[in-house]
Amino acid sequence: MKKIFLFSIIILSFSCGKKVSEENKNPKQQEAKPVVVGGDADAHGCKGSAGYTWSVLKNECVRLFEVGTKLSHAEDGKTYSTVAYVIFDGDKAELFLDTQKDPILLERKSEGDSWTKEDYQLIPWKGYVLKKDGKIIYTGE
Repeated sequence: MKKIFLFSIIILSFSCGKKVSEENKNPKQQEAKPVVVGGDADAHGCKGSAGYTWSVLKNECVRLFEVGTKLSHAEDGKTYSTVAYVIFDGDKAELFLDTQKDPILLERKSEGDSWTKEDYQLIPWKGYVLKKDGKIIYTGE
């Protein structure tokens, strides 16, 4: 009886030891790192999940819907659900478009003029009108 008991303990220990060593060899079974909520900071430390975006003009993380001027998409007279935001600082304007990864910095020569850069033109008229290649793409207050 003692021999059977001792024999079964030896067999169990070998089978458990083999299973543990196989688990250590298999890298697929390693636990995945948990995703940290709010751990999505960009290169400037702005947390996109909290609505923050880096503003070159302000040199800080901003919430566009709090500090920016909202422009509604107005191409071809149709109504779209996309928006653009503009932040103003003196004779400079920072334009955030949903079609552009990086913001566009526009400048104007004097007060009352439009802000321009390459093919973009932001005109202060009944609020604001944004044109690209002479075609109205956004309007806003």
